[in-house]
Amino acid sequence: MDSSQNMSYQAGQTKGQAQQKGNQMMDKASNAAQSPKESMQEAGQQMKAKAQDAADAVKNATGTNK
Repeated sequence: MDSSQNMSYQAGQTKGQAQQKGNQMMDKASNAAQSPKESMQEAGQQMKAKAQDAADAVKNATGTNK
């Protein structure tokens, strides 16, 4: 293998490693973006459940639940 072949082989190796690192960073970024969305959905569902419980409690207290 002469030096120009060796250089292009090393350049190819470096490019492959850089792409792999880039993909890993993209995965981490998308995972990080996913979790706030999920926690917001969870919080919304919890608030909805609490509101439903409160509405039921009011209905029970006022006797409109029968």
